[in-house]
Amino acid sequence: MELVTELDERKRKILKAIIQTYLETGEPVGSRTISKYTDLNLSSATIRNEMSDLEELGYIIQPYTSAGRIPSDLGYRLYVDELMREKEQEVSEIKELMIEKTDKMEKVLKQVVKVLASNTNYATMITGPTYHRNKLKFIQLSKVSERQLLAVVVVEGNIVKNHIVDMEVPMDEETILKLNLLLNTQLNGLTIEEINLAMISKLKEQAGSHSAVISSVIDAVAQAIAVDEEEMQIYTSGATNIFKYPELADKAKASELISAFEEKQALAEFVKDTMENDQGEPGTGIQVYIGDESPVKTMKDCSVVTATYDLGEGMQGTIGIIGPKRMDYENVVDNLKTLKNQLDHILKKT
Repeated sequence: MELVTELDERKRKILKAIIQTYLETGEPVGSRTISKYTDLNLSSATIRNEMSDLEELGYIIQPYTSAGRIPSDLGYRLYVDELMREKEQEVSEIKELMIEKTDKMEKVLKQVVKVLASNTNYATMITGPTYHRNKLKFIQLSKVSERQLLAVVVVEGNIVKNHIVDMEVPMDEETILKLNLLLNTQLNGLTIEEINLAMISKLKEQAGSHSAVISSVIDAVAQAIAVDEEEMQIYTSGATNIFKYPELADKAKASELISAFEEKQALAEFVKDTMENDQGEPGTGIQVYIGDESPVKTMKDCSVVTATYDLGEGMQGTIGIIGPKRMDYENVVDNLKTLKNQLDHILKKT
């Protein structure tokens, strides 16, 4: 865009401050307001001169006779183009980093679960880290067809989710731009619990005929934050150790347990249940389920001991050991404590 080169860094900062203040208040913005909220350390007179230049260039306008200014469509366009450029670069860097980290993490977790099975002689499992109580970092809407938008949702922990949003009414680029501004201004930094009905109603009202898009985007945010059992990575080892214990070696029982390890759906449900009802031993994150205490039907004849490893920023995973009720609990708990501490240290460095 030709006019972008006409703005120096100071004008860009002042324009950004005007836009962000106007988005928050909905009122025309004066030079005295900008002088309080920017880190430029400029006088009101200097800011007035810069605002006058921005007005001449068409980036801000004076809606009526007052000292305040509001962004023009051109000003919004510059702001959003730069914002989207920054976010696209950030999303790209996040994806590359997460692919690299995931590869390293997978190798570590596969090795850990094998060592644990060998050390205990029981069946073992470990999940890749998932994210809990996430905050929304930002949303990026872009058109993919006349009737569809792509919503890129990035949440705390740099988890990126893509979601297709159907449009009842076609949208031009300027409308998409304003929806991007509306959503990011109101929602960034919030958890899904903080995005309440009153806030959603206000967003829908501001979106007018495109209120259905707001509903779809909120659903996409909720999905991005939720723990998805199907996406949960679970690594297992030592399933055949079950046959070493006569009380579990019965063909039907053993078959059910082996199936649970192979299909992993039951394990995913078990992990999700333990996360939602985390009543572990204080300071250790260790939980013990004996027989009927297990939420998984196929494990009613077993004992299951789990520990939670924590990588910070709400990123956690679960280590589990499954064996007979007469398992060596002291050895199992010692192994889990040691492994949990090692994982916290190793994975934070990957």
